[in-house]
Amino acid sequence: MTLIVREFGPTDAEVVSGLVRAALPYMGANTPDVIAWNVARAPAAQRNRLLVAELDGQVVGCGRTGLFHDSSEPGLAYVNVNVHPEARRRGVGGALLAAGESYVAGLGATTAYVWALEDDGSVAFGEKRGYRAGSSSSFQRLDLVAGPLPEPRPLPPGVELRTAADFVADPRPLYETDAESIEDEPNDVPTVAPAYDMWLANEWSRPDLDRHLTTAVLVDGVVATLCTAHTDGGTRYFSAGTGTRRSYRGRGLAKLAKLDSLHRARAAGYTEAFTGNDLGNGPMLAVNKWFGYRPCATERRMSRELGRPGG
Repeated sequence: MTLIVREFGPTDAEVVSGLVRAALPYMGANTPDVIAWNVARAPAAQRNRLLVAELDGQVVGCGRTGLFHDSSEPGLAYVNVNVHPEARRRGVGGALLAAGESYVAGLGATTAYVWALEDDGSVAFGEKRGYRAGSSSSFQRLDLVAGPLPEPRPLPPGVELRTAADFVADPRPLYETDAESIEDEPNDVPTVAPAYDMWLANEWSRPDLDRHLTTAVLVDGVVATLCTAHTDGGTRYFSAGTGTRRSYRGRGLAKLAKLDSLHRARAAGYTEAFTGNDLGNGPMLAVNKWFGYRPCATERRMSRELGRPGG
């Protein structure tokens, strides 16, 4: 058995897309163009690197690693490993994790974070290597064909629903709402909102962003809530975040935005919707349950200090 860990190359996009979708079918579009775009367009300060693992000449795993450049706390890094289900327990994950840790340690990182699924042995894998458990996140799925969606209700006075496509000439109002929401989202890693130019480059320009399914709720002309939609261009829709500006919270606007986006997605022919929430985000979990989402997996964030033995 020959196991090699190397850097991603453009010709790897198709196979990496397939293995990530096999390992995490409920997380993001992860189409070949999205995989390649993320490698090519990652912010320079992130120092992002995508590693691939070959087992006897076949690509069976990948590891995305780099720095949390948008964190208010220095020295934090990520090492997120995916292994094809058919290639697990053969040393692939351990080799990718070790390579990723070595890379970010060389950049000066002091703490590494990983995501581990709770139902496939990944948490035990991390604990064996010195990682300690942090917060948990729930992946949820909604059947857009058989699952009944609540019907839209009349909008309150002064409230208007628009799509991101209506803001192509000037998306800054969408950015301002998204930026405020990012900083308040539950997260083990303290996050600072990106500058406008970075948001344009790394969020607004994403190949999986569907502007016609991304809904903005305007209150008296102000973008109060933004529900961002990513799609795979086929049958699957992914909620990439729903946030409301602080002064407009508690009015049910997130529910309005997400319901509108889901109805648009179903009308456009999408058959499955996926979302994810921190298990500490009770209000959004309740909203998604009301829509009909049902849990399909739980993921735990884990971390360890890189200056200590990994087990």
